[in-house]
Amino acid sequence: MTNSEIADNFSLLSKLMDINRENSFKAKSYSSAAFTIDKLPVQLSSLEQNKIFSLKGIGESVGQKIIEQINNGFLQTLNEYILKTPIGVREMLNIKGIGPKKIATIWHEMEIESIGELLYACNENRLTLFKGFGEKTQQTIKENIEFYLNTFGNYLYQQIENYAIAFHQKLQQTFLHSEFIFTGSFRRQIEVMDKVEWVTNVEVNELKIFFKSNNYNIIQENEGYIIFKGIENVELCFYLTDVSFLFNQLFATSCSNHFLEEWISKTGWQITDPYESEEEIFSLNNCNYIPAYQRETAEIIALAFKQPLPKVIETRDIKGIIHSHSNWSDGVNTIEEMANACMLKGFEYLVISDHSKTAFYAQGLSVERVLVQHILIDELNKKLYPFKIFKSIESDILNDGSLDYEPEILNKFDLVIASIHSNLKMNEEKAMHRILGAVTNPYTSILGHLTGRLLLSRNGYPVNYSTLFEACKKHRVVIELNAHPRRLDMDWRYINDAVDNNILISINPDAHAIEGFGDCKYGVLIAQKAGLTTNNNLSSFSLQPMPPFIESQELKRRR
Repeated sequence: MTNSEIADNFSLLSKLMDINRENSFKAKSYSSAAFTIDKLPVQLSSLEQNKIFSLKGIGESVGQKIIEQINNGFLQTLNEYILKTPIGVREMLNIKGIGPKKIATIWHEMEIESIGELLYACNENRLTLFKGFGEKTQQTIKENIEFYLNTFGNYLYQQIENYAIAFHQKLQQTFLHSEFIFTGSFRRQIEVMDKVEWVTNVEVNELKIFFKSNNYNIIQENEGYIIFKGIENVELCFYLTDVSFLFNQLFATSCSNHFLEEWISKTGWQITDPYESEEEIFSLNNCNYIPAYQRETAEIIALAFKQPLPKVIETRDIKGIIHSHSNWSDGVNTIEEMANACMLKGFEYLVISDHSKTAFYAQGLSVERVLVQHILIDELNKKLYPFKIFKSIESDILNDGSLDYEPEILNKFDLVIASIHSNLKMNEEKAMHRILGAVTNPYTSILGHLTGRLLLSRNGYPVNYSTLFEACKKHRVVIELNAHPRRLDMDWRYINDAVDNNILISINPDAHAIEGFGDCKYGVLIAQKAGLTTNNNLSSFSLQPMPPFIESQELKRRR
């Protein structure tokens, strides 16, 4: 078992003990163990077992339970708590805003054992009768349950990617003489999806035999279309066609409905006309090729009829890591470790942007710690030359729109990323007041994760994009495309408008560990949907163009 899996088990055990109102001291010790294990630099399974007990924060009881998991692949105590806690009660842990203590009250006092019952109780205004559940809390729980239920069965692209690719390889190895081509949402690089789809010329009975032998069920079957589902709870969908019409079916299922309707309207294209490739579909209709990930709008069709589409950004075009957190705040690695990892991966620079002083929950940097960190960065820049570490901060945007350092401190940073982390439940007026306050601040270089959304977990606050773009253009503020798979914020649907306003985008991983650098890939996949080019992406700037950009930011401050 990996450290992450062991930590997850301890974390869940701690929560279930609280829900069952067991020994709170023990529950807290397992929670602390989860935190410790998750941040260990070495895999526990690679250690000699007697050395596990010498690790800081690992006592006798926790150590024995770690060894049990490494040897057996499970934690018996956790299994016992899972069995005695109703599945509906455990599911409540997925609802944002309900912690174990509140769930204990819901279960033991309210005698509610499912999310459906809880939603009904909210609608009946019953929660307010219990201590710790005011009207505002009840409304929040209600909204979060509704959001959870609406997104149930959906997956992030990043969550489904490895599974989809592994299954694709299995299909190819099993059906050696048949074609399988990804289509649908996965091929279009949609950020959230509920299924994985293929176009294939395999015989349907062969598919049925294969899936039945692997314990999959048929969910839906129509002529030319079949869906299977297994214990992974992912729908696997197949468009069945003759090899002559493979690319027609691929094209038809790799477009949004709006795109396909517009294409048929303009070209008279019919799925029954055979083509030897998708490229041929475009060329024979006198249109430049449109990749599947851009087949979303009518506008892209009109553009492709006029001229070839611009070359979009690729992962290899990211030249530096912008927006990263070290162990000075809530990151895992030291600044030097992150810099060395950047160099190994071929990046030319690193922008360290730890959390600011208001972010006490993330060990945000006090003014004194900022100054000490800057001394360290200067020393590392001498040591690691020509690699460059830029001094930055992710400064919290406060309720009044101000940043949480005085100008003389903000002036010491090469770049300032301004982000909202608190009081996220805002209407558009309040959200824009805070955002515009940050954008008009001369020290703001980049606006971080624009709407604060967490895909499948939290809606973003509303933003007036036209007003925002006008302000960012005027004050020369870059807008981040936060590449973390759960954020992908800003939404790709607004990137074109930002670029049309001469606003730079910056694909940033918001990395809290070295492994987070790889998230740049997901930002790139989303940016490709908007047709973003390297010229319009700040993190594609090589090391040499970066100082002039920073100088332009310094000039802005002096005006």
